[in-house]
Order: sequence, then C-alpha cells, then structure tokens
Amino acid sequence: MSADAPDLPEPDCAPGAAHPRETLRLYGQGRAEGDFLGAFATGRLHHGWLITGPRGVGKATLAWRIARFLLSQADPGGLFAAPPPASLDTPPDHPVIRRSIALAEPRLFLLRRGPNEKGTALSADIRVDEARRLKGFLQLSAVDGGRRVVIVDAADELNVQAANALLKLLEEPPAAVTFLLIAHQPARLLPTIRSRCRELRAATLEPADMAAALAQAGIEVQAPEALAALACGSVGAAMRITNLDGLDLYARLVGLMAAQPRFDRAAALAFSDAAAGAANAARFDLVLDLFDLFLTRLARAGVVGAPFPEAAPGEAAAFARLALDASDARRWAELQQELGARARRGRAVNLDPAALVMDMVLHISAAAAA
Repeated sequence: MSADAPDLPEPDCAPGAAHPRETLRLYGQGRAEGDFLGAFATGRLHHGWLITGPRGVGKATLAWRIARFLLSQADPGGLFAAPPPASLDTPPDHPVIRRSIALAEPRLFLLRRGPNEKGTALSADIRVDEARRLKGFLQLSAVDGGRRVVIVDAADELNVQAANALLKLLEEPPAAVTFLLIAHQPARLLPTIRSRCRELRAATLEPADMAAALAQAGIEVQAPEALAALACGSVGAAMRITNLDGLDLYARLVGLMAAQPRFDRAAALAFSDAAAGAANAARFDLVLDLFDLFLTRLARAGVVGAPFPEAAPGEAAAFARLALDASDARRWAELQQELGARARRGRAVNLDPAALVMDMVLHISAAAAA
C-alpha cells in the first residue's frame, strides 16, 4: 500500500466527500459489477481492468469494491467449491475492509499522485518514482501466497515515463495480481496500455440511484430528477452542485433567458454578484460550467426537442421558444464555443468574476432577443 505525505490532501478524493475506499455501498453500477463477477466465477479473470466512464459516477468506488472482494475471496472452482458469489459485497467485519480504509492492506498497492519534489504540494501527475515503488511491491511475494491488487487512480494522470513503466508490468504481469486502472479519459492512455486491459464501463446514474448515493454521503435531495439532469448522472457533480446551490443558480439563469426579449437587469446583476469575490471562487467556476451546460442543453433541444426531465422550472418552455429547429441549435452551439473561449480568456487574465458573468449573460440575452 502506498503512503503519501500526511499533511497533503488525498489526490483521489473529491473535496468534502468521503474517500472511495470508505464507501462500502455502490449504486447504479450493477451491470459493471455483474460483468466482473461473471469473469471471476468462470475463471476468466483478466489481469488488467480499465474502469472507464464520466467523472463522479463511482469508478473509484467500484475499483475499491473489486479490490476488497478479490482480497477476501478464494478462487472459484474445485469439486467442493462454494457457489459463485452473487455480489461484490465484503462482510463489513472482514479485516480487509479495516486494513484498506487505514491504507494498511499489505496485498494492495495504490498508485496515485504523490508529493512534488519539494514535498510542499501534490505533483501535477503520477511520476515514474511512484511507478518504481509499484515495481518493488510486485517483486515481493504475497504474505500469504494469495492474490494482490493494484489500483491506479487515475491512469490518465500518468506521465510518459510512469506510463511506460506500468506498461512493462502489464506486459509481463506477476501471477495472481490484478490491475485496476481508473480512467476518466481513456483516449489519453497509451494504446498499448488499453489493449492489455479489459474495459469495465461505469454508467451514469438514474435519479433514484443518485439520490441514494447522496443520502449515503449525508446529502438529502429535494429534486432528484432535476439534479440528475443537471449533473448528467454524476454523483460527484451532484455533490458539487448541491454544496454550491447550483440548482438555484441554474434556475435563475433559466429565468433570465426565459424572460427574453424583456431583459431584467436587476436580476442579471444579482446573478452576477453571486459569483463575485474571492470567497465565491468555487461558485464562480460552477456558474461558468452552468453557462456551458445551459447552452449545450439549449442546442440539443433544437434537434431532439425540449429536455425531459427539466433541470429547472420553465426550462422546457424556454427552450421550446428559443431553439425552434436545427438552425437555431447550430447557432446556440456556436455561441457555446465562443463563450467558452471568452470564459477561458477572462479567467487567464483574472477578469472580475461578476463582470465576466454579466458579459456572458448579455451575450446570451442578445442572441435570444435576436
């Protein structure tokens, strides 16, 4: 098990959330779990698994569930073998759970970003030094001769040297070792790494599963359908939206656009001020993302019709009026690209957040009035 500097945040844990190794219940990934269980039960367990899917849908939680399962299970088969397990659940009192949560499981290695060279912050990527520690772990024999598991979180953060070092281990894997590579953007990985792994895709969550996952994290949801639509099925995104009042912000944005061609300047100024100031830096980032999401959903409505379910009251009616056909959809998509570039430039030069938000509101308002 890897060990990181105790005074640095864990790079594979979302702010304000429990680490995936501490989350014992996983929602919405029954198909992925079934695919893995099928391979295990039939003796076709691949040595490398690439766990893919959007951010925040539970890929890391799935990887830790698989790791605990493998480290607590005997190989299937044999004349007197027990029936194949029906789930990846590990008994809550199993010592593997306690050791894994404490990062003290000797048969598990976590490969992730470590401290930078000065030890003052996290490295921007997974460096080759971390991958070499993994090689040393694999050269040792398992304490009980059983399985060992390697979790890479996230594989897209490997630098070139670390990726090549991992590739060599995947090409000649030690016996009874399973690699679990979490990838948010698998296209960024070396093709040779992807070819040596079996893909296990995590799905976006339906509203009921998302509400259950958020309840497990201590977050009660009043509008699960709207939140799931706005978070695009990602629990991580839903937590961020909930913690930063994103549902209310998006409803206010929809209200501003639904009033077109009448422009409510006072409401626009109040909306812009919600992202002002250093204390609202996280909310500012979310507001920019909400602009992008609003225009994405608006452009899509011009092609496939108003969204269902709505992410805010009145969204479907506003979209039906603003995006009548494919030509409208194309114009909104072009504006999304334009405003996305303006937002990136504005942030690069530290433009006042309220001014940048107001500028984007005015651009969308002008396009809507036209």
